[in-house]
Amino acid sequence: MGRRGRACQAGEVARSHSVLVVDDQLPFRSAAKAVLRRMEGFELVGEAASGREAVELAGRLHPDLVLMDINMPEMNGIEAARQITAGHPDVIVILCSTYDASDLPGSAAASGASGYLNKEQLSADMLRRIWAGRQPGVFRSA
Repeated sequence: MGRRGRACQAGEVARSHSVLVVDDQLPFRSAAKAVLRRMEGFELVGEAASGREAVELAGRLHPDLVLMDINMPEMNGIEAARQITAGHPDVIVILCSTYDASDLPGSAAASGASGYLNKEQLSADMLRRIWAGRQPGVFRSA
């Protein structure tokens, strides 16, 4: 259920963390995929272009981590995060946008998302730090 494993030395299994990337803009999805390809232990399992599609895919794919744009058609990322975390409280949702953290809508912190990442800060190191400090339901800015 969203938890992937791969064989390691001496018969151990290292856990690979599954990631769903959600953004209506193809350039950001492509950038996120490129970052994930360079990250050991993280696996892209899907991508969505709307909040509605994200909710559906999260229910089907059971990702460990969702990188979620805030402004999207059909359903914004804040509402999609609320629905995903309500149905799957173990999923870590990180809201992403170009907003300064101080300009986020108040509903972002109440969405169930675990944090916010400015899209300009997207990097393998930043995603590793977010994952290491994850706390479901505790909202903080990266």
